[in-house]
Amino acid sequence: MHIRDIFAEHKTTFSFEFFPPRTDQAADDLFGVIENLKRLNPSFVSVTYGAGGSTRRRTHDLVVRIQRETGLTAVSHLTCVCHTLEEIEEIVDRYAESGVENILALGGDPPKTAIGHHREQDAFQHAAELVRFLRSRTNVPGVRGFGIGVAGFPEGHPATPNRLVEMEHLKSKVDAGADYICTQLFFDNHDFHDFRERCEHAGIRVPILAGIMPITHRAGMLRMAELAAGVRIPARLLRAIDRCGENDEAVAKVGVHWATEQCRELLDHQVSGIHFYTLNKSDATRHIYETLSL
Repeated sequence: MHIRDIFAEHKTTFSFEFFPPRTDQAADDLFGVIENLKRLNPSFVSVTYGAGGSTRRRTHDLVVRIQRETGLTAVSHLTCVCHTLEEIEEIVDRYAESGVENILALGGDPPKTAIGHHREQDAFQHAAELVRFLRSRTNVPGVRGFGIGVAGFPEGHPATPNRLVEMEHLKSKVDAGADYICTQLFFDNHDFHDFRERCEHAGIRVPILAGIMPITHRAGMLRMAELAAGVRIPARLLRAIDRCGENDEAVAKVGVHWATEQCRELLDHQVSGIHFYTLNKSDATRHIYETLSL
């Protein structure tokens, strides 16, 4: 289903994000997770894309398998970095041939193995250029124009400390043809509400989905803080986790409760959608659904 149709049908969307498994066994395990989450009737699911296309094949295969075997609408991530125009065209054409019609367009970061890589070597240096290219692909057989999402950063883009400039960049992505914005994960809803107001002030009128990731263990929290540049974990949440000591079960209860209350408050303030970063697990997301009677 095209993303515009999904937003037209649902006042509030609920979506899940997965990353491509590295082994066949991990792929089978992930499909068990997806089957569990399918029962929650998500609006759509998305699949991440490694830096420089390092998971290009696995991303494509997982997206196609989700659509064919589960009937869910799958959105594929696609990054600009380390790609020539010919590579981008080939990737997009393969998605079209496979019936995939929704893409999340990202700038991306060079993989650690791409030592000395210069962004001027890439066909597109910015996500807005990739959005414009995708919007132009209206003559691809079987595709009535791609549905396109872009990323937003409630706490500020790590590469753009000037938030006025950040909004200009985001507006350029929307003006280029983006259908919606999906935010990076955050733990303080005040940051999201302020971001949404900034978007409104900038004249951005597309749906903004809130990215939520429940903390389920301490090591994962530290890893997440390292990967999600700029993410801020409130002191109140840190203190609650510290009281759990090394008890990961207790940490998970704290993290899921925090995420549940985030979702409750976001829904009370008419959020357009909630996007769950699942880390290829189902328990935390299912618990939130059950608690909020979604």
